[in-house]
Amino acid sequence: MIINRRIQTLDEFTIQQMRDFPHATGELAGLLRDIGLAAKRVNVEVNKAGLVDILGDAGSINVQGEEVKKLDVYANNQFVGVLQHGISCAGIGSEELDDIVVFDDPVSNNSKYVCLFDPLDGSSNIDVNVSIGTIFSVFRRVSELGRPATKEDFLQQGNKQVAAGYVIYGSSTMLVYATRRGVNGFTLDPSIGEYTLSHPNIVCPDKGKMYSVNHGNFFQYDEPVKKYITACQKKDKTNGGPYTQRYIGSMVADVHRNLIKGGIFMYPGTTDKPKGKLRLLYECNPFAFIVERAGGMATNGKIRILDVQPTELHQRTPLFIGSKGMMEELNSFLDS
Repeated sequence: MIINRRIQTLDEFTIQQMRDFPHATGELAGLLRDIGLAAKRVNVEVNKAGLVDILGDAGSINVQGEEVKKLDVYANNQFVGVLQHGISCAGIGSEELDDIVVFDDPVSNNSKYVCLFDPLDGSSNIDVNVSIGTIFSVFRRVSELGRPATKEDFLQQGNKQVAAGYVIYGSSTMLVYATRRGVNGFTLDPSIGEYTLSHPNIVCPDKGKMYSVNHGNFFQYDEPVKKYITACQKKDKTNGGPYTQRYIGSMVADVHRNLIKGGIFMYPGTTDKPKGKLRLLYECNPFAFIVERAGGMATNGKIRILDVQPTELHQRTPLFIGSKGMMEELNSFLDS
């Protein structure tokens, strides 16, 4: 039997990273493995989503007499359960929950990290078989170890993140995560049930030819944003174009594509929602950390996303994120 040693699993990769840092405790690596496990469970259910009309939708009763839950609620329960029963997380904040969940037990109280996540971003697209995903963010606690985590542990600026990542459930399932050392992508190999390193040292191209924005809201955007979008539409071969507009409506899918191929994703504020729709802690901070680690940029139109001080768990913000060269061009419009 020939073993391909060029294949490196997520576990092997994190162990190798620990070897490079002899003082590492392994808590962060354990937390990432726990997140990967929960994502595997969610992936199994996502792959059944097309059968929901046959098997029963939310609120119905299956043949075992059990209530069938919505997929996003199922995903949330998986991540909460796995992290609560692990040894590396002191508490979580979820886009699905009103408040934080503190794991108040002796092991969790001595854990160094808290985790925030959107368990199933883009879940409204499940019915039409569009890629969806999970987004997560990891912070080191600022509260005293040995005691329960506090809300202050979660309301930290994005630049304090120690890791962030996402899982995209698409034609293949891929986990991408970033630390201060860089960004790496792992594709789930269904034959062995393991994430394997498929995209090492991801670097976001400095420029791209794709822009992602909801054109349906065009006339509700601020004038500088409209001018930039119009400039994207007018690009031709003489000035780096033509550009292609790609907007899936699933943030994970849109940002993942632009991260790999180059591009810009925009979710500006509108006249009726000036603060935007996306959540700072569960969506914007994690992606800003990932894209910046890969060489890109992320702002709210005024300042760097990672420098925004959160004041509430479900705080919303406009977001502009993508390739550095395209972001710099956007800023020239926003600053004018």
